[in-house]
Formats: sequence, C-alpha cells, structure tokens
Amino acid sequence: MPDNLNIARGARLWPIEEIAHRLGLPGEAVEPYGRGIAKLDLSAVDALAARPRGRYVVVSAITPTPLGEGKTTTAIGLVQGLQQRGHTATVTLRQPSLGPTLGLKGGAAGGGYSQVVPMERINLHLTGDIHAVTAAHNLLAAMIDSHLYHGRGVDLDPESVCWPRVMDLNDRALRRIVIGLGPRADGVTRQSGFEITAASEVMAVLALADSVVDLRRRLGRIVVGQTRQGEAVTAEAIGAAGAMTALLKEAIKPNLLQTLEHAPALIHTGPFGNIAHGNSSILADRIGLHGSDFLVTEAGFGADMGAERFFNIKCRASGLVPDAAVLVVTVRALKYHSGRYAVTPGRPLPEGMQAESPEDVRAGASNLLKQIDNIRAHGVTPVVAINAFPSDFASEHAAIVDIARKAGVSAAVSTHVRDGGAGAVELAEALIEAIDVADEAGNGFRFLYPDEMPLDAKIERIATRIYGAADVAFSPEARRQLDAYQQQGHGRLPVCVAKTHLSLTADATRPGAPEGWTLPVREVRLSAGAGFVYALCGDIRTMPGLGADPAAAHIDVDANGEITGLF
Repeated sequence: MPDNLNIARGARLWPIEEIAHRLGLPGEAVEPYGRGIAKLDLSAVDALAARPRGRYVVVSAITPTPLGEGKTTTAIGLVQGLQQRGHTATVTLRQPSLGPTLGLKGGAAGGGYSQVVPMERINLHLTGDIHAVTAAHNLLAAMIDSHLYHGRGVDLDPESVCWPRVMDLNDRALRRIVIGLGPRADGVTRQSGFEITAASEVMAVLALADSVVDLRRRLGRIVVGQTRQGEAVTAEAIGAAGAMTALLKEAIKPNLLQTLEHAPALIHTGPFGNIAHGNSSILADRIGLHGSDFLVTEAGFGADMGAERFFNIKCRASGLVPDAAVLVVTVRALKYHSGRYAVTPGRPLPEGMQAESPEDVRAGASNLLKQIDNIRAHGVTPVVAINAFPSDFASEHAAIVDIARKAGVSAAVSTHVRDGGAGAVELAEALIEAIDVADEAGNGFRFLYPDEMPLDAKIERIATRIYGAADVAFSPEARRQLDAYQQQGHGRLPVCVAKTHLSLTADATRPGAPEGWTLPVREVRLSAGAGFVYALCGDIRTMPGLGADPAAAHIDVDANGEITGLF
C-alpha cells in the first residue's frame, strides 16, 4: 500500500463549496482559504440551528502503546463507513501541533485511505490558528512583564506570576529560563519558561468558547498571578484580554476540509491531551451536529483521559449529550497490556509480539474491560472497534470479539486504513445498532460527579472510579492550592487530572489495569478562563523535547516544490 503522503497527494479534492453544501451551509458563511480549505463564519452555527440534531458519537480508545492505536483513522473511517451506509456524517478533529509532527509522532490527519486532505496543509500550519494562539498567549506574557517593569496599576507580585511563554515546537532547552537579564531597561529579572502552544490555557479557552463574546469573557478570566496581598490578578486586570480576542478573531472560526471520500471534516483547536481536555472545539461540533445525520468526534488518548474529559468538561460546557461511544483497540495494544512485551517508538515490535497468540490478547484484556467500564460509568455503552493491522491474525480478532461480547458490548473488525469507508461498514452498522438499543432503553448519560462536590473529592472520584486507584495522596502544596481555589469560589469547576497517557496509573511503565495503587497529586493549577482545575500527577512535561532522530530531520522539499518525508 502507498504511504500516507502519496495516498493523500493522489486524492481528487472536491471544491470546498460542495463540501459546505453537504452540510447545508449558506454561501456567505463559507470563506475559502486556498484549495480544499475554508474558514466557517460563526453565522454558520445560527444558520443550522433550526435543523434537527444528528447523532453525537465520541471515539476513544484503550490505554495506547507509545505508537498510538488509531483513534483518528478510526473516526475518519467510521464517517466514511456511515456514508457507505447512506447516511450523512461529519468528523471533528483537533489540529495537529507542529511539535509532535516534527518530533516523534508525525502527522495527525489520519492514515491510509482514511485521511483528511490536503494532508500537508493540515500538518503544517493549516490556517494559522495555532500561531494565533501563540501570539495571543505571548501578548499576555509581554504585557505582564511590561506591567512589572513600569510598576503601574495592579500590584502584581513577580514571584506569583504563573504565565509562561509558548511556542509550537518541541524544545526542552526552554522549559526553564531566566528573563530580563542585562540592564534595567531590559526588564525585571525573574525565572520563567516555555510550554508548547497546545498546552496554553488560551487553546483550551478557544476550544470551549461558544461565541466571540464568550471567548472575550473567558480570556478576561485567565489568572496570571497574585497581588502582594494574595488577590488573583487576571488578564482583564492587566488590560490584555481585548487585544487577545482581536488576535483570535479568525482562529475561532472552524476549518472545513474533506476526507478522501469527501465527507465533511472540521479541524479546529488542539488542546493538549495531558493538562487540558484534549478535545476539538464545541463550535465545530455544533456545526457538524446540525449539518449531518452523525457527528463523530475524537477524544485524545485513552478513555480514562480524553473521553472522561469529553464527558465531564466538554459536555458540561456545551450542554450536548453523546448518543454513543466507540472504543478503539488493537491486537498489539492488548499484547502490550499483557505485560509480556515492551514497545519502543522507532524500533520494531518485539518478535514474540508479532507471532500469532490469542493467549497474549486475552492476557491483556484487563485494560479493555476497564475502559469499557469507564465509558459505562457515564451511562454510555461503547462499541469496540478493532483497528486491524495486516500483521494481525483472525484468531486474535476473534479473541477480542469474544472478550467484548462477554462484557456485554458489540465489537467489529475495521479495515478502514486499507479499504477506506468500505472497510468500516461493519463498524458503522454495529454503531447504528448500539444507538437503536440505547434509544429503546432510554439515554442514561450522566456526569461522573456533581458540580457541588469539593475539588479534592472530584479528583478522588476520577482516580478511584476511572483509574482504579485505591487512594489519592495530595502533597501539602496541592492541599493548600485546593483550599485556596475553594475559598476563591472555584469549587464548582470540573477537574482535569494531568498524568501519563501510557498507563491508567501515574507510572507510564505499568500496563494493564493495576489495582491497589495511590495517585500522587503534587500540584494543582487553575484554568479559570477555560473553566477547570487541573491536578499534576507524576512527571508531566508541558514542553516536550526532540528525540535523537526527530521527524524533522527527514522532511524536505524537492525540486518540484513537493514536500517529502512527512508521515
């Protein structure tokens, strides 16, 4: 099979106006942005509001190996499979960050014959939304330091400033820096650092805002530090929120593209899957939901992370209720969760892992069963999607189907990477059947915790109910922060637990579904603009570093101006 880039390059793109027409969008809401791409004016939300709402489907996964298990390709393939069944369907995805694209992970436009195109544009800048977030974030940082330098207005304590700078690249050397070195005219000397743009609260705000007015309000609420008297200092108090909104005026508009089979694809925002909610924008979902029979959206990492945050943070903010969930699983991931094999990015899978072994698959079933349970905890029954690889064996697929059946859920083998929508028809049919069954039983969607539950209890609920922890250990600093946030009136906010995505625990080396362990919470931070509190557990990096052989070293442009080496 050709590689992803060559498959994408050989695609015949439909005019983007035709894709917009499939969504029922009026021409004035569509702003073409080069070949095959358009920005959608926010009037599109109102233009479609009177139309019936489609089915809302979230795609998640079991705890992934370091290689990833194909949520994006499955979401795209499923939409194409639903089209094959005669339904209209739209996919909403996060925009890829340049950091992972040029680092280790590579692109995030799908794979094989389940891709969104144009692939190069998606993975390299798209319409510049991430750069707009970078500019808005760094404007606030610059105004904070200007505020400190001139010493006017709010009595901001330099030691309390918690707003770093950001950039959309992996660069470990910038994690901790000292700024303002030199003469006094060069600013106030203090410690600071950089995070990757996807980790910016501005990105999380953009994904959860439902209008420009809401965006402006949320940006103004961002807390950047404290006065010397201990009172919160916001972006509004610094005077930056208005200009930040102006920089994001175009970025708040969702980006419309198409899959290889011409299904509408809305790619918008890219909040980090560790310290933020890891889901694409509410605005994109609203457009897709009222423009199609089915809206399929992907939630980052495993169901313990992206799906849990989709349910408890994104759905809380949007007021939208999901109709179904798809849980992606691979043979290699279940073998990994058996604890018998190690997987290292950039290296071949262990020889024993490539041998036919339904026994290894069954030995790793604990993680699949726990993630099924995690989705059910929210009143949603998942459909298990077996993302098939050419190296799999039929006996291994049969083992997964049997595991799912005994757990009371359906499973379908999907060959969407090789066969496009035709390879996902069985999955589409299983999804439709699951929705019909849920309709007959009555939608029982529920949040994991009520708004009024204290913040520490919300963290404990997630840790024990979703991760399988026996207990939570809060550091003295985390306890102090939680008490302060409660007293400041933030106690009703949802919580986001920032931990490794490679394990249900806070230890990336522990596969399966461990029990009897304690979740360590070392620090808790407030994202007042986005509207959640996040707890840092274990060693979480908000600025990744490049590996010894990054993807960037293999990307080039040939004599014909064509990009090479992108995957």
